[in-house]
Order: sequence, then C-alpha cells, then structure tokens
Amino acid sequence: MQDWPLTRRTALGCCLGAALARPALAQAAAYPGRDWARWPRPEDAGFRSEGLEHVARMASELPTTSMMVVRGGRIAWSIGDIAQASYLASARKSILSMLYGRYVESGQIKLDQTIGDIGIDDVQALLPIERSATVHHLLTATSGVYHPQGSPGGSTTGTPARGSKQPGTYFYYNNWDFNVAGTVFEKLTGKTVFAALESDLATPLGFQDYDPKRQRMLGFPDQSRHLAYHMFLSGRDMARLGLVMARGGKWEGRQVVPEAWVRESTKLHVSRTALSENYKDGPLGYGYYWWIPETRTAPAWQGSALANGNYGQFILVMPAIDTVVVHRRAVTDEFAIGRNMGTDRSNPPGVNSGQFLRLADAIMESAT
Repeated sequence: MQDWPLTRRTALGCCLGAALARPALAQAAAYPGRDWARWPRPEDAGFRSEGLEHVARMASELPTTSMMVVRGGRIAWSIGDIAQASYLASARKSILSMLYGRYVESGQIKLDQTIGDIGIDDVQALLPIERSATVHHLLTATSGVYHPQGSPGGSTTGTPARGSKQPGTYFYYNNWDFNVAGTVFEKLTGKTVFAALESDLATPLGFQDYDPKRQRMLGFPDQSRHLAYHMFLSGRDMARLGLVMARGGKWEGRQVVPEAWVRESTKLHVSRTALSENYKDGPLGYGYYWWIPETRTAPAWQGSALANGNYGQFILVMPAIDTVVVHRRAVTDEFAIGRNMGTDRSNPPGVNSGQFLRLADAIMESAT
C-alpha cells in the first residue's frame, strides 16, 4: 500500500488533536455500560458524516461485514451487525498478550524464563538450542523453534531448518510460538486461556455477546502438542478490548491490564525492516502480539497498535485521540473449525491489513 506524504499525515494528526481538545470531547470520556452509548452525530465525535459515508462506500467494495469507530468511549459510527460474534483468527494473539500482563506484573510469568525450564517439549523432541528460547522470544515470534505447528495460520514458506537460528535473532511468523505461549500461560498461571479470558477481561469489561462454549482449542495433535486457543467474539466486544487498551488498561477506575504492560506490549520490539517473508518492509512492525503501524507517524497515530486476524478481523487502538476502530469480515463457525481441523481447505475472500489501513486513513481524513 502507498502511504500519504508525511506532511499530509502530520497535518491530519494535528487536526485530530485539535478536535479531541474541544470541550465537548475533552470532557466526554465515558465507558459503555450494558450497552454502548452513541454520539448523536459523527460531527459530535469530531468526524464529518460525508467522510464516513466515503469510508462506507470503500468498505462496500470489500467483503467487510461490519465496522465501528469509537471516540471518547461512545460509538461515533458503525456499519453492519456489530453484535455478530465470529472467529477472530490471529487477532486472538493480541488478546492473549493482554492476558499476560497481570501475571507478568505478579511474577508468575517471567519473560526471561526459558521454555526448557518451563518444561515445554513437543511431538518431535526440542533441540537444546530450541529449549533456550525465552517467553520474550515467544511473544516477539523470534523463538528460533521451527517444529511443525499445531494449527494453520502461520507462515508456511521459507521456514528455516531446525536449530539454524539463535533464539531472539530472527522473526518468523510461526504459530508454534503463538500456541506455545498459550501453553506457557496455562502452566504458569494454573488457568486455561479461556477461563482467564472470561474472568480477567469478559466479565470486568462487560462483554455483551460472549459465549464461553464457543471458545475452543483447535488443531492437529499429531503434529504438535500445542494447539490454538481460538476465540469467537463480536465487534462491539472487540471494541471494549480496544478501549481498555486505549485507556492504558483502565476501566472505570479499575486497572484491568497493568499500565506498564500496555506500554511494553504495544512498544515496537521488531521493526518492519527486521521482519521476514511477506511482512518485511510493510507498514507494520511488531510488539508483543500487537502489530505496530510503524509508517504512520502523525500525532494521531502515536502509541497506536493493531490486532490483526486473517480474513479481516482488526482492532486498531489509537490512544493519542482516544479512538478505537474495529473491522470484521465474519466467517461461519463451521468454516473456522473446518479450516483449523484440516477438513475445509477453501479460502474465502478477506480484507488484508493494507486494505484495512486505507480504511483507517480515510476515517482519519474525515476528522473535522
């Protein structure tokens, strides 16, 4: 995708900062209760209606099923069914990162602990060099472990030979790392990922459409012991996750995610120039399971982070302007389960991160 010239993006960021500073917005920081409140008009939230209508036309040319923009804790604009819960794909990884925060802060999870010390092994025994990978390496997709992954969704080409990379030296988008991070979480906290999702996030944030029975482990146990912790959430519940991250982990006076962890997990840990395969030199760098819009340098984008799931599941967090953008391309549970169990090899059209960022750019351009 082609970025705007820096001068245009910088001017737009200043415009957004000015909009947020208006008394109506500056005093309006709210949290959703049982349901989301809405601004009477997009203009009241600092957006031009005609600009957002242009975004809707852009989305209509894509397989988008819903979108929503939250500013100041209220819905400024939405299209489609934001209450529809569906498969998150890899956006699940950013949510696991959120769950890690409390237990890193308490010392139950230590980022410098090796997976060998934790007792991680797999169907094919791990090599000594692989056992030296740390939790930090798992969270930055730099473990250097290239054991077969227990679920689809990671890179499948250009896989280095096992034992060929020192942990921490090479980024490779490998579902082995992401799935093992779930195993590590469960071993060190004594909670399943889904139990923690419910107790640590869904309940305190007041998820409206959460169904614990839909959350499930999926994958190929004959390939790896470590399966994928797949999540099925609605757009408006994803927006609650984005809002708590935009507010430094706070929710109505309660620190749901440690503030220091919000900063650390959404900090750039792997620059886009250091990524591999199709990710290298793109618009996004990498944090702890959050993608960082590294090429977006305008003030409005400062501190921003993106949860990014296949087919078009996105949560864009923009703390500098107290804004969250959620995009969904819903797929059926049957397809999601079939894909992850290897029984459905179809590939429905989706919305990629470049297309989503163009939508986000247009939303920012609509700021008054």
